[in-house]
Amino acid sequence: MENRFPSGSRDRTRAALAVLPFLALGLADVLLLLLWGVDPLWGFAILPPILFVSALAWIAFSTGFVGDRE
Repeated sequence: MENRFPSGSRDRTRAALAVLPFLALGLADVLLLLLWGVDPLWGFAILPPILFVSALAWIAFSTGFVGDRE
């Protein structure tokens, strides 16, 4: 299948826009946990999975892996 966006920057921008809501919700969740006074260890325990999934989703969207499944 032909790539609709010949420049890689467009794919990276599209990937960032797709991943940004998930990343924002995850970071807001960590912040909410810390503001509620929960042990900070819990906030930082959920941070690595949020960052890992966000990075994995960004890679999938930016390389076209998600778009090639049509």
